[in-house]
Amino acid sequence: MSHQFTLLLTALLFCSWNALAQSSDKEPAAIIELGGATAVNVRNAMPSAGPTLAIEVTPIENWLELEAGVTPLFNRRSTEWGTDLLFKKPWTLSKKAEFMVGGGPEWVHTNEYGRTPNSVSGEAVLDFMFWPSAKRRFGWYLEPSYEYNFARGHEQSLGISGGLLIAIR
Repeated sequence: MSHQFTLLLTALLFCSWNALAQSSDKEPAAIIELGGATAVNVRNAMPSAGPTLAIEVTPIENWLELEAGVTPLFNRRSTEWGTDLLFKKPWTLSKKAEFMVGGGPEWVHTNEYGRTPNSVSGEAVLDFMFWPSAKRRFGWYLEPSYEYNFARGHEQSLGISGGLLIAIR
């Protein structure tokens, strides 16, 4: 798992370097998302749940946000580690609310007998971010998602994640 984490951090540094250099007083350099996630397989209705951690940067303000994250999902039969890179289009709904639509690739490692241990998936998300104060230091988010796995069996799942937002200035 340490190789996955190193790869994720390297990708984040390359993606966020430009955003860090262009940050202004009102936009954070990055946003950390800490929370929980749950997903259900569309075919067998097997639910999974686990923690989630992601970091989001804005390389092109009002046009593109990049989110890289990792989520381990656990159920009775298996453990699934998902590492994704999402490309999102943001919209500001108010001073305290944002909405984003996005998608991107996901690398999935599954620990279960008889299944492909590593595979590639496509993921689509809706992201709702809520900031209780005007300073936007802390907030919360909800992110419903759909995942399509390109490995044998073409597993599909619906999920939702949510939790705390921490702005890095």
